[in-house]
Amino acid sequence: MIALSAAAETTHHLKPLISDLGLILMTAGIAVLLFKKMKQPLVLGYLIAGFLAGNHFDFFPSISDMHSVEVWAEIGVIFLLFSLGLEFSFKKLMKVGGTSSVTAITQIIFMVMIGYFVGQWMGWGKMDSIFLGATLSISSTTIIIRAFDELNVKGKKFVGIVFGALIVEDIVAILMLVLLSTIAVSNEVSGGALLQSVLKLIFFLIIWFLGGIFIIPTIFKKAKHLLTDEMLLIISLALCLMMVMFANEVGFSPALGAFIMGSIIAETTMAEKIEHLIQPVKDLFGAVFFVSVGMLINPETLVNYALPVAIITLVTIFGKAFSSSFGALLSGQPLKQSVQTGMSLAQIGEFSFIIATLGMTLKVTSDFLYPIIVAVSAVTTFTTPFLIKYSESFALALEQKLPKKWIKNINRYSVNAQAIKSVSTWQVVLRASVTQIILHTIIITAIILLSSKFVAPLVADTRFGNTLAALITLAVIAPFLWALSLRRVKVDEVESLWEERKYRGALLMLILIRMSLGLFFVGFLLNIFFSPLVAFVALIIAIGAYQIFPKKLNEQYHRIESHFLKNLNDRENKKIDRRYANLMPWDGHMSFFDIGKESNLAGKTLQELRIREQMGINIAYIKRGDVMISIPTKTERLFPGDEICVIGTDAQITEFTKYLNQNETEAAKEVEEAEIVLRQLEIADDDFIEKSIGQFRFKTGGMVVGIERNGNRNLNPESNVILQKNDIIWVVGDKKKMNALFRKV
Repeated sequence: MIALSAAAETTHHLKPLISDLGLILMTAGIAVLLFKKMKQPLVLGYLIAGFLAGNHFDFFPSISDMHSVEVWAEIGVIFLLFSLGLEFSFKKLMKVGGTSSVTAITQIIFMVMIGYFVGQWMGWGKMDSIFLGATLSISSTTIIIRAFDELNVKGKKFVGIVFGALIVEDIVAILMLVLLSTIAVSNEVSGGALLQSVLKLIFFLIIWFLGGIFIIPTIFKKAKHLLTDEMLLIISLALCLMMVMFANEVGFSPALGAFIMGSIIAETTMAEKIEHLIQPVKDLFGAVFFVSVGMLINPETLVNYALPVAIITLVTIFGKAFSSSFGALLSGQPLKQSVQTGMSLAQIGEFSFIIATLGMTLKVTSDFLYPIIVAVSAVTTFTTPFLIKYSESFALALEQKLPKKWIKNINRYSVNAQAIKSVSTWQVVLRASVTQIILHTIIITAIILLSSKFVAPLVADTRFGNTLAALITLAVIAPFLWALSLRRVKVDEVESLWEERKYRGALLMLILIRMSLGLFFVGFLLNIFFSPLVAFVALIIAIGAYQIFPKKLNEQYHRIESHFLKNLNDRENKKIDRRYANLMPWDGHMSFFDIGKESNLAGKTLQELRIREQMGINIAYIKRGDVMISIPTKTERLFPGDEICVIGTDAQITEFTKYLNQNETEAAKEVEEAEIVLRQLEIADDDFIEKSIGQFRFKTGGMVVGIERNGNRNLNPESNVILQKNDIIWVVGDKKKMNALFRKV
């Protein structure tokens, strides 16, 4: 009887849970099929499904246990952010470059301010206005990718800028979650509290990233022969949830932990496989999350706030289009690409929902804000494809309407902003030294704090426990202390600076700062376990030990560093998404293609194909298996399976794509990353002035694919063109040779 009663009780609790989940998935499935048929974004289908299954629509079965749905939605956010992290990767952020960073940051600052002021103008509270600005500042990766696929524009130059901006926006959105949580708890904007939150976030981001890259890829490699798909899925989910717990323990949101673990795994060789395995889990719980968002849509609220919805929608479209375009112009992009970039980013999406959810969870925003944000997202989802489609026409019309003087100044600024200038030797040394100090300071601080929290309490009452614990901790941080205080960086550059008297004082100051920090950390550690007097004596002994064993510490540090760099670079030079290709500052840019097995081009030489002569396309390299053919000559042949990198304008790339399709060749989705780079430089070296482009190529091994002279641009110049002082040229060549050339120039 007791067992039957327990079973009945369990069934009673399960019934609403199962029935609600069934209703959600059934409604979502039907809505997704309809929206797929109508070629509309699936996110909108989930929102409509949530509205139908929610308690605000009386003509459809409704869920009975909203609390369970909220739990699933929270899990959905975790897996959604984990999946975004898998696509993110910190190394992609490093490759984004100044153009996308300036574009994204300009747009974010502008929209946060505009959103806040619009909220205040409409009579909203301070927290509602702050959260409004935050939600309007982040564009939707999902919607943009969908629109680019449908419009078939991924080969165009501005697409790379857009994707780079989205990467920057992702990391800024994570920072916003932390800052908004701080503001919500204190209910005021405190500069000190915000700075503390930012420093805390940076500290833990670096520690988690360094520790994760050092450990996780090693585990995957060691256990590779044991990992089935099932085990890999379980382990990756376990790592995700473990980082969620860590983030929550130190006061961050669970979403942050999921995103960080995803970005760590994104640097491993297992990233693509884990991303594939996690996709069904993300889709399931992500659907529940978006459906739960739709459940909060109250028709009465939308009717009552129809005017704010209309105002905020217009602010979103015009504000984001203007600010993103201005940011791209500010970074040195031409008007056409800037306008295309701005109009592509004019919407809000999934991160906006997460930020709005945070406000509701912390109970600092009004009930009307969430449905308004959902409504604005729905409208801008529909408008995005049209804005992207007509952005080029609008840009061309704008060029016709603006004064010729403005257009000329914009073009000149674009060239000057993108021209490569030599970085001074002092800047190189200073950057390397500051990086060295920051990274090792954070590592040493983290180890000492962990030791004081977990090791010191265990040995507090033992006779020699403090000594043993201090020695163990000192042994662990010893290599990093050596690197912080004594390791030499940029040796050749430092020696050249030392010969110039004016830099000697600054170099000595850097050395003094590094050694002082090393002494400080040794003293700080010893003071935790001993009295100040004992700590001082031990400090003298420790300094002597560091002077006696520098070679051993050097070897130990380099083993640690080599292991970390090997894990970090395992995925490097293997896969690259073509949308993040190195882009030129005008229409010419890199695109990647595969030569199909049945292609009519196979077996023909470049001279026979006459690709450059007919379409103005340059081939930067041909990759054949593990062999890389850089800057191929006219006698080089194409073979089935070759991967080629071509350079041309948007129109030329489009024409080339049609040409390849006619010859049964497929565009590549992913290619091996080459050591071939596209760089821009200003001719200032006497070795190249009054020399022909052909002589430049013979001397440097670099192919000149564009030249700018007195504001006039020439793509694919002839080899007999003579270079003049202050010419700006775009060169394709081997990465190492190009770096050496640019250092010389």
